[in-house]
Amino acid sequence: MTSISAPNLASTKLVAGNATQREKLSASAKQFEAIFVRQMLSAARKADFGGDDLFGGQALDTFREMQDNQFADIAAQTGSLGFAAKIEAQVARLLPHEANSPATPKGAK
Repeated sequence: MTSISAPNLASTKLVAGNATQREKLSASAKQFEAIFVRQMLSAARKADFGGDDLFGGQALDTFREMQDNQFADIAAQTGSLGFAAKIEAQVARLLPHEANSPATPKGAK
């Protein structure tokens, strides 16, 4: 059983506060990236290669889920996969010009 929980990113504080539209967009893009990575890892873990897992069980499944959640949050926060930067760049074109002052988000090329 795998649940897709909300990302636990430090940047989520920006969305709740008095952040600019661009900061909210950046935080939302990172949250989306974390959820996306979490789903990819969950799908990869479901692959069964037919072998008996000697150390398997619910405890290992819980540990792997926590490990995947942490990895997804770190990957999204650091921008190592680049999904958030690309999403932010695409959506930023729809923002009003004054909120779109930085031409490209960090990490976008």
